[in-house]
Amino acid sequence: MIERKMYKNSCSIHYHLPLSKKRMYTSSTQIRVRYAETDQMNVVYHGNYAQYFEVGRAESIRQLGFTYKELEAMGVIMPIVELQTKFLRPAHYDDLLTIKTTLKELPEDHRIEFHQEVYNESEKLLTIGKVVLYFINAATKEKTTMPEAFRARVVSYFTL
Repeated sequence: MIERKMYKNSCSIHYHLPLSKKRMYTSSTQIRVRYAETDQMNVVYHGNYAQYFEVGRAESIRQLGFTYKELEAMGVIMPIVELQTKFLRPAHYDDLLTIKTTLKELPEDHRIEFHQEVYNESEKLLTIGKVVLYFINAATKEKTTMPEAFRARVVSYFTL
């Protein structure tokens, strides 16, 4: 049985699921660290994590049956407007990294927020990040919402 709590405000009634019962979309992809991505200390240079996060996001969308290229063909571009990264442990040359990408909330407006975690082969958490992108109409450069065809693929992960 699903426990629901009801809250009233002046506009509407909201149902909130307990945190442990919330639905979300999660995907994983792997990348092997190349020599060129490391510094003199044999540690992955911090700037490369933005690219790792991008691979995670692109593959996450691909696993839903879409690609960034198809979204762009629909007239929607997705610029990054916020990037947060916290480095917990280093990654090294030739490590096989797993990038876990999670959508914790179904986008309801022009924003989409990806939460990302990078793990090594020992399943130790190395890095965490959050990337916020906007859905932008490519022709007008105005904010827009998630394309309906893409939304249809994502919504099932957020409904009970």
